[in-house]
Amino acid sequence: MDAQRNLRLVLSAARDVFGEQGYGAPMEEVARRARVGVGTVYRRFPNKEALVRHIAEEETQRLTDRAREALARDDEPWGALEAFVQRSAAAGTGRLLPPDLLTSGFGGSQQSSAERVPPQRSPSEENGREDARELLSAVGQLVERTRAAGQLRSDVTVADLMLVIATTPPRMDDPARRAAAGRRLLEILLQGLRATGDDDAGEERQSG
Repeated sequence: MDAQRNLRLVLSAARDVFGEQGYGAPMEEVARRARVGVGTVYRRFPNKEALVRHIAEEETQRLTDRAREALARDDEPWGALEAFVQRSAAAGTGRLLPPDLLTSGFGGSQQSSAERVPPQRSPSEENGREDARELLSAVGQLVERTRAAGQLRSDVTVADLMLVIATTPPRMDDPARRAAAGRRLLEILLQGLRATGDDDAGEERQSG
């Protein structure tokens, strides 16, 4: 019973610490936040890489599930995409994804984003690669559906959306002010992704 309790504490602390400080944060800080000895952390995870992989895989699956839920929604495409981004950003999921996943889609289409997930070696890493493909595929479908509805800028990629989700609001001592700043920042970023009449006019001029 204590072992399961300690595991929950370690995982919760790791999500908090890595979400705030990035995956460069030391294991000692995870143990301190979990209020357990560092040896307890190492008994469950032989090294930091194993703990990071576990957290990253969990968050990748969470984000994939949210993207699929958004795809299954019946409301208009922009509303589904916006809700997906807002929920994911509020949960801090994007900040816990593997760093390579956040940049794998630059300079290409949604399909090539999945193809460019860096090659990995161990069976566990190969599973992580497949999880990443599923995530990028689901988010890519969400992006394409919203673009096809004329509600998303034509140049927005999956990588752009992932970066918005991973955006961190400025640090503030007051949690309420930090939350408000985060919501406002997300609102500004989302509006920057949304298609406007000017975008359509520009495309028509180029095609003409």
